[in-house]
Amino acid sequence: MTAAPRARELDVVVYGATGFVGRLVAEHLARNAPTAARIGLAGRSIDRLAQVRADLGPAAAQWPLLHADATDDASLDELAAATHVVATTVGPYAKYGLPLVRACAEAGTDYVDLTGEVLFARDSIDRFHDIARASGARIVHSCGFDSIPSDLGVHVLHRQVAADGAGDLTDTTLVVTSMRGGISGGTIDSLRTQIDVTRRDARLRHLAAAPYSLSPDRSAEPDLGKQPDLTMVRGSDIAPGLSGWKAPFVMALYNTRVVRRSNALSGFAYGKQFRYREVMNVGSSIVSPAIAAAIGAGVGGLMAGLLFPPTRALLDRILPKPGEGPSEKTRSTGHFTIDVYTRTSTGARYTARISAQGDPGYAATAVMLGESALALALQRDDLPDVAGVLTPAVAIGDVLTARLRDAGFEIHVQRA
Repeated sequence: MTAAPRARELDVVVYGATGFVGRLVAEHLARNAPTAARIGLAGRSIDRLAQVRADLGPAAAQWPLLHADATDDASLDELAAATHVVATTVGPYAKYGLPLVRACAEAGTDYVDLTGEVLFARDSIDRFHDIARASGARIVHSCGFDSIPSDLGVHVLHRQVAADGAGDLTDTTLVVTSMRGGISGGTIDSLRTQIDVTRRDARLRHLAAAPYSLSPDRSAEPDLGKQPDLTMVRGSDIAPGLSGWKAPFVMALYNTRVVRRSNALSGFAYGKQFRYREVMNVGSSIVSPAIAAAIGAGVGGLMAGLLFPPTRALLDRILPKPGEGPSEKTRSTGHFTIDVYTRTSTGARYTARISAQGDPGYAATAVMLGESALALALQRDDLPDVAGVLTPAVAIGDVLTARLRDAGFEIHVQRA
């Protein structure tokens, strides 16, 4: 790997700092980044950036402000040249993200974002993976609730199973055990964008639906049969003693592709028989099958509703808008607990748990993105020697796990 040049004015720049999630990321860095960390804020309006900086308090008083606009390549080149890492919250990424990926890949600048968009990630891989490898840049997509709990959950399982000599991972299921928090307006807008694109192009619909759509080499992936994204699963089919039925989890449409890419980028370290899915807990009462089915129908209804203009107009009035988010109280009282169950090729069973306080799509996501950026900027020598368009597990795995634990996340693995 060609080492990226590291003589930069700044360590981390938050691009999109005037947006709702961008402000939260900046707040996290102002409270938690080391004093010596050199942090900047970037966006289209210097005046609005100055107001954000003023609201952050004394820790941010000297942070530089940089003008950057997704429609102005020269400004993005200047941004990428000024810093070791860009953390961007400017989405939908399919509309606004690729010019910044290009700038960072060419400049050897590390990059983290919050995308949950299959087609954007695929475009980024196809256009810029080789360029980033040559420059030494780590382009790390999906460093929020999409998809760090999924990607790190499987990563820490694999690390423990390998340390125990217990074989490879086989059937692996993520269960959202509990969660409280709002739906991100940016997530909804990204979903709208992808629906609009795939509605017009059958090839892109097929690509978005393919289980290995983010694989570095789809022809090298094992044939494991159908791997449906939105599925109901009996708890006892996941792990002994796990009761009730589990409902489809809408983020599985994206997260599963990220985890499978991590396996492939790691030389199939998880195993060639690694099968992965994601579901959510709906309790263990006698009505749990009906609840799971209703949630599955609701997810399908949302997708269909956004597809057809009459129902989309109605949904657009109800669903959160980009840049909107919940109150501070709602963010602070939110939480998530995710359990990842696996059976290994030797028959051993393991479970990983990742949990955190804070609304998953906002408060916890801000921590995940901020800590991902700090890991890349401040602990480069501790990271794997890789570059290109990567995943959180492959680019930052163990270092990010440790940082999130220090930030209050619970991350542990146990053998059943």
